[in-house]
Amino acid sequence: MKKLTQAEEQIMQVIWTLPEGGFLKDIIENLPEPKPHSNTIATLLKILVEKEFVGISNPNRNNLYFAKVTKQEYSGQRMAGLADSFFEGSYTNVVSFLVDKKQMSIEDLELLLSQLKSKSDDE
Repeated sequence: MKKLTQAEEQIMQVIWTLPEGGFLKDIIENLPEPKPHSNTIATLLKILVEKEFVGISNPNRNNLYFAKVTKQEYSGQRMAGLADSFFEGSYTNVVSFLVDKKQMSIEDLELLLSQLKSKSDDE
């Protein structure tokens, strides 16, 4: 899976909120201020189509853009890339870093442990 630029990720964040996809105007409406020019958004959508993150259908001769990659798929790929690039591929090192930087609390860790236990019980 290819990496996205910050601008491309911003467009994907909007598309992921539109379950049936959206037309250019829908995507622009859902972007935060200051909104880029519509030509900029159209160019980014073209790039996302080329990268196969977004698909197009043409109802009523207008392009309807929809996600071909789910937010969960992309998030997983990004997390794996982050862990590989900065933490020797270790999620333990990621969590340890977050704890050291006080960005993860004991309550967060207990919740994670609880989720891990319940998942292992399900298997």
